[in-house]
Amino acid sequence: MRARLLVVAMLGGLGCGADGGFGALRERGGGGPTVVSRLEQYGVAARARLADDFGAAGVTYPPAEVTLIAVKDEARLEVWARRDGGWAWIADYPVLAASGGAGPKLREGDGQVPEGIYAIDWLNPRSAYHLSLHVDYPNALDRAHAATDGRAALGGAIMIHGSDVSIGCLAMGDPAIEELFTLVADTGLWHDGDRARPRVRAILTPTDLRDHGLAPPADAPGWTRDLYRDLEAALAPFGR
Repeated sequence: MRARLLVVAMLGGLGCGADGGFGALRERGGGGPTVVSRLEQYGVAARARLADDFGAAGVTYPPAEVTLIAVKDEARLEVWARRDGGWAWIADYPVLAASGGAGPKLREGDGQVPEGIYAIDWLNPRSAYHLSLHVDYPNALDRAHAATDGRAALGGAIMIHGSDVSIGCLAMGDPAIEELFTLVADTGLWHDGDRARPRVRAILTPTDLRDHGLAPPADAPGWTRDLYRDLEAALAPFGR
């Protein structure tokens, strides 16, 4: 297993420009490359790069489930895979650029990277940033909090994508996104097609709550403390 020295940008604005907005939604249909053709193009090399990590972790490839953990203040993206009812660490990808700080994303244009537990719910083989994975912000909990707060225009279209530039997404560099895209495609998005049971989750956390706590920012909504407790519980199975 090894840490990847790859470019990641975490920027919490409006989405990823042409990739993160309506352009990305249109790219899922129509002509051009497909998930299958992208796997034919990049999958063999990506699987070869992943093979050592999965072998060292003792995890059969493809795994039954994957969790991606983005630790905002440590600028790190971790990849974990299901093993024997538990979880095995596979690799780390460093974050080289970021915007925003601790605290959840509340509205379009606030510069914040979301915080919460999300599904990876579709793959974009025709991204303006090589390849991309969609993080399902705002999810049901985000929308419920917004309704309670009286907020609208929550933003969205948060992607994990290639290249080394981004506006509101996680830019991983092309070799890394080829690995992540292949891993997610091979793992599958849902158990038995049930969208309530994702195979691939993304936990986006302000700090490593496995090691230490964090008080919510002074201007954060009152429910942020409960969110951080939920994140701490979600991170507990992922011991380094």
